[in-house]
Amino acid sequence: MKIGVTCYPTYGGSGAVATALGIELAERGHEVHFVSYAQPFRLGHFHERVYFHEVEMEQYPLFEHPPYTLALAVALHDAARTHDLDLIHVHYAIPHATSAWIAQQMLRDDGPPVVTTLHGTDITLVGIHPSFQAITSFSILQSEGITTVSQFLKDQTVRDFGVGAEDIEVIPNFLDTDVYFPGKEPCRRDSLAEPGEKIIMHVSNFRPVKRVWDVVNVFAGVAERMPARLVMIGDGPERPRVVEAARALGVEDRVVFLGKHGAVEELLPCADLFLLPSESESFGLAALEAMASGAPVVASNAGGLPEVVPHGESGYLYEPGDVDGMIAGALRILSDKDRWKAFSEAGRAVAVERFSAELVVPMYEEYCLRVIETHRREAESRVEQSGESSGKHSGEHSG
Repeated sequence: MKIGVTCYPTYGGSGAVATALGIELAERGHEVHFVSYAQPFRLGHFHERVYFHEVEMEQYPLFEHPPYTLALAVALHDAARTHDLDLIHVHYAIPHATSAWIAQQMLRDDGPPVVTTLHGTDITLVGIHPSFQAITSFSILQSEGITTVSQFLKDQTVRDFGVGAEDIEVIPNFLDTDVYFPGKEPCRRDSLAEPGEKIIMHVSNFRPVKRVWDVVNVFAGVAERMPARLVMIGDGPERPRVVEAARALGVEDRVVFLGKHGAVEELLPCADLFLLPSESESFGLAALEAMASGAPVVASNAGGLPEVVPHGESGYLYEPGDVDGMIAGALRILSDKDRWKAFSEAGRAVAVERFSAELVVPMYEEYCLRVIETHRREAESRVEQSGESSGKHSGEHSG
């Protein structure tokens, strides 16, 4: 296959998964063309059969905001025509599915089919907003293939956007379990914590939905009962609130802010516990990365997280905002070596047996091939019908 891929290139789950999928497909012999306004952050090295096309944006005084949707449509059109793409795969509906549909219309009958993968906030937050719901629904419904990263997200899409359940395929997020694994170097505990301290870790974009203030509150409750250090990875609008919360709770000297980090797989093996108390997660990729790295998880019983973290096996799940419950769960894990070991091993097993690249990438590959074949048959059928119609009209005219 020749596949055009568009995604948000910045830090975030959808861009990370899209990039990893493209690289994996290229390693399986397919040709992959990334189309975006910047090179995806995880596409930092040369990969055979992987190409990047930067979307050109012109600045005109007339435009208060650059029309990225249109510029992306042109770039997808050009890539499809120049490289004879078999498929356009867009990650995150807004605005990528819209741009892909415009590109299809520009290409007319020569346009490749579009697969839209929904990742979460494109449906649960941005897409559901009255300003975007109609165009989000329209763009999704124009796609020849639709996938979601969890059953939770599929159910949300069916409920809120008028898509038939039979038209959506659930294909979970995945990771390379040879990249995320326990004991990976160069993680050094002594660079993050004092001897004897438990390391509690959190990774996110520090947005309100992540409830990062609860991370600090849970940590403070744990730190009252045992020596511990909180390592916060990432950055975003809620960071000042988190800093203030740590100060107010008297734990600021035991909280380490590392900011954005491009290789969290080097840090996660140092974690004794991973916290993800989000209001909602469409999947919970950060929790999966932690489990693959051997860290038990305490998280919210919300969104797609129950599909990733088996409660009572690799961690504990609590209702969003249940800080006391999360403190109790964290202490149960951290104070019992046997339980910690069992949860650590179970989490690793879940990652390997259900969410490894070896299992999930073939699901995408098979689905995309199926969409291409269906598109080909439908195109042939239209040509045949057009020919029959022309012959009929010609016969009527000659008669």
